[in-house]
Amino acid sequence: MARMRWSAAETLLGMLAPMWQLVIGVLVLVVVVVSLHRLLLRGPSRMNRAVVVMGGAIIGVFLLGVLFSR
Repeated sequence: MARMRWSAAETLLGMLAPMWQLVIGVLVLVVVVVSLHRLLLRGPSRMNRAVVVMGGAIIGVFLLGVLFSR
């Protein structure tokens, strides 16, 4: 069995990966909050359509995750 060699770059990227995930998560949260605020300012008629679209998107992403995890 061949031994794997680790380079310093791979180790550094391994340590930075959780930080990048946190940064991406914070940016996604900011975008969601800003878009929700803008949607609330537009009124209830657009809110109903937005809720239906978001619900469909969440269900679609969930189903894709389930299908690709197998």
